[in-house]
Amino acid sequence: MPATPRVIISAFGDEAAIHKTAWEQYSALAALGLEYYSIRFIDVGNGIKNVMNLTKAEITKLRHLEGDFGLNVASIGSPIGKVKLVSADDGTSNKFVPFKKYLATEVAKACAMAHAFETKLIRGFSFYHPKGTDPWDHLPQAVDQLGEIAEMCHRSDLTFGLEIEANLVGQTGQLMAELHRRVNHPALVTIFDGGNIVSQGFSTQETFEQYQAMKPSIGWMHIKDYHDPQLNSRQTHVEEDKLKNFVPADVGDSGHDQILKDFALEIPKLERRLKRRGIPGVFLDLEPHLKGGGQFGGFSGPDGTAVALKGLTRILDYLGIDYHLRDFGDVCADRGF
Repeated sequence: MPATPRVIISAFGDEAAIHKTAWEQYSALAALGLEYYSIRFIDVGNGIKNVMNLTKAEITKLRHLEGDFGLNVASIGSPIGKVKLVSADDGTSNKFVPFKKYLATEVAKACAMAHAFETKLIRGFSFYHPKGTDPWDHLPQAVDQLGEIAEMCHRSDLTFGLEIEANLVGQTGQLMAELHRRVNHPALVTIFDGGNIVSQGFSTQETFEQYQAMKPSIGWMHIKDYHDPQLNSRQTHVEEDKLKNFVPADVGDSGHDQILKDFALEIPKLERRLKRRGIPGVFLDLEPHLKGGGQFGGFSGPDGTAVALKGLTRILDYLGIDYHLRDFGDVCADRGF
């Protein structure tokens, strides 16, 4: 008999917390039955910080708090790759950092954070090409830089996940597939995100076609969706901070039911590949943005995160895809019963 497809549901912790404090995040995540979360922005008592800027003392405090709530980190939600490919004034506020310096500082720091939080996964991006230019023209440079990032991660026994998103070189499924093909490195996978595709003006069918292009390279998925009846044409540049039509996966235009039905056939063999790299399974990582989203983050609140979780589990239940959430046995084990 074929293996039953099974995923691990996780969520970006900062999406679930009104003030982004660690206590708020962990309380909401644990109450929803999640064991895994992706860490991005968090307040450990010294103000909100990106995970990349946490001190050793703050990391130690978070690790103890994770133990209290029975949580583990799914991925480091780093902003790696959200910088310009070239130093050019293109009218955007995106910064440029010389790549060798970027690799030695920011990428190395992301690897250190992954080890500190005992996760094998780092989320990242494919660099901003100059606004108004064709991303295909910038593939060679992006491939070279992503190859070096993948190699640094590989040497640290980590895996780098490349998220599809507007305005970056990897803004479509076809571009993502080509980046992955050319880099051709075992430490590089892609992250499918339907909401990030639909918000560029692509149709449900076009989103499925982009998923199909990415499918051989997918390592995990971000679950968010989008619905804007007035958005009916391709947007060559998206004002990310103005996006406000994110919705749960079961009511958006990405077609998650069709996508996940097809992906279910891939899950067992993908799970085996990931486990060989020390990754516990196939993550579906909730990043709902139900109350707002922007270039470097989003917010759903504890209520919105709960709604997003229910929307996802409705689809998974309908499709017969098993998923990991905590049950009574897990709670008893945490208490030593």
